[in-house]
Amino acid sequence: MVRTRFAPSPTGFMHVGNVRTGLYAWLFARKHGGSFVLRIEDTDKEREVEGAVGHIMECLKWLGIEWDESIDSGGPYEPYIQSERLPIYRKYAKQLLEAGFAYPDPYTETDVDEFRKQAESEKRPFLFREYRPDLIQEWNGKSPLRFKTPIIKRYEWEDAVLGKLSAGEEALDDFILLKGDGYPTYNFAHVVDDIEMKITHVMRGQEFVSSTPKFLSLYDALDQRPPIFATLPPILGEGGNKKLSKRDNAKDILEYRKEGYLPEAMVNFLALLGWHPSGNKEVLTIEELIREFELERVQKGGAQFDEEKLRHLNREHMRMLSDTSFMKAVGISGKDPRLLRTIPVLRERAYTLREAQEMLDGELGGLFGSLNLDAGQLTAKGSKAGTIDHLEAFKGLLESLHEDIEAEEAKTALMPYADSIPKEEGGRGAALWTLRYALLGQERSPDPFTLIHILGRDESLTRLQSSLDILSI
Repeated sequence: MVRTRFAPSPTGFMHVGNVRTGLYAWLFARKHGGSFVLRIEDTDKEREVEGAVGHIMECLKWLGIEWDESIDSGGPYEPYIQSERLPIYRKYAKQLLEAGFAYPDPYTETDVDEFRKQAESEKRPFLFREYRPDLIQEWNGKSPLRFKTPIIKRYEWEDAVLGKLSAGEEALDDFILLKGDGYPTYNFAHVVDDIEMKITHVMRGQEFVSSTPKFLSLYDALDQRPPIFATLPPILGEGGNKKLSKRDNAKDILEYRKEGYLPEAMVNFLALLGWHPSGNKEVLTIEELIREFELERVQKGGAQFDEEKLRHLNREHMRMLSDTSFMKAVGISGKDPRLLRTIPVLRERAYTLREAQEMLDGELGGLFGSLNLDAGQLTAKGSKAGTIDHLEAFKGLLESLHEDIEAEEAKTALMPYADSIPKEEGGRGAALWTLRYALLGQERSPDPFTLIHILGRDESLTRLQSSLDILSI
C-alpha cells in the first residue's frame, strides 16, 4: 500500500516550494488509494517559531490537502511530532550500538575544529570517519552518539524522477545520530520515522540527493529496505536564474489567500510547477489532478515561478464557480438583482477575489448607490448643447424598451444613434462617453450597454434625467 508523508519543520512560513512537496506526496497517495501522513519535524528547537505548527496545518487545510494521520487525527504510528518520539530514536540508537554501528563521540568542538583545519591544510576534504577513536568508550546516554558507517562503498539507487543515480565514498561519513541533549539529527530521525511509519515513497528536493548515500548506509545498518525516492525539480525565481527563496520575496502561501486567490487555482498552479498532465489542458480541478498525477511526468529541470500564470489560472477557476459560490467567495450579500447581473463583469475583468471586491467598492460602487456627477466630466467630450442632445436621444430610445433589458438589446437600440454623430462633433465616442459617465459617474467602467443591463431600464432613465438636470442649472 502506498504511504507518503509531508514532514515540514515549524521554523517559519510555508512558501511554494514547501507546499508543492506536500501536494505531490498527497496527489500520489490519493492517486494510488494510499495514505498521506503529516509529520512535524521539530527537533531544531533553536529555530522553532511559535505557532508554526498551526500555521502549517492551516495552509494545507486551505488548499484542501487533507491528511490521514497526524498530530490532530492520530493514527497507528503515533506520535506524529518528533519531540515526542525521543524514546523511539533512543531504541534505534541502542540497536546500532549493539550491532557495532555507533559510538560515543569523545571529541570536543575544539578538537573537531582542529581536525578540520588539519584537513584544509592538507588540501583534502574533512571526513570525521578518519578520526574515529581507537578506544570506543561505553555510551553514558548523555554524550553525542555517532553513526559508524559500516562499509565505505559506492552507492547506486533508482530515483522515481531522476532515474539511476550514484555517489561514491566521499559522500559517506560518521554523522551524529543523537545530540548531547538527547534530540536526534535530521539524518537519523527522518530515517527512523520513515521506517516506523512504513513510508513507501519520499518526495524531496534536490538538496537531499548528495546525502542519500548516508541514508542508504543507515538503512543497511538497520537491515531495512529504503523507500522509493522521488526528487522534485527546484522552483526558480521569475528570472529563471536561481532557486526561489525567502530572500527573493517568496511569499507565505497564505499571503495568496489574502490577495484573493482561490485554493483550487493555487493547487492547480503548484501542480504545474514541475509536472505536466497527459494532454494540453492546463486548467484542472483537484479531482482531475489526482486522476492525472504520475511521477513519470515530473520534470527533471527547474520550474520557473510565473505569477502571471497564477493570475490567469485563478481567473479561470473564478469563472468555474457557480453564481452562489462566486458571491460568497467575493463577499457579496444581499438580494439586489443588480448584484447578480454584475457577476459576469467581475468574472471577465477581475483576476482575483480581492480585485473583484475592489471593483465593487471602486469603479462599480456607483451601481448600488447615489452618484456624485461632475458637469465638467459630462461635457468633457463635446459641447454642453451636444451633451444634452445625446442624453435626450438615449433617454428617448430607452423609454421604448422593457425593464430587464439585455446588454445586446440595449446596444442594438442605442448604437445607431451613436454611429450617426459626425466626427467633427466627436463621433460615437463622444456620445458613448456621455452615456457611460451619466450611468456610473466613472472615467473607467464597463461599456454603457452592460451598465444599462445591470441597472435596468428604469434606473438608467433616472440617471440620465439626473444628468440632464445637472446641465440645466
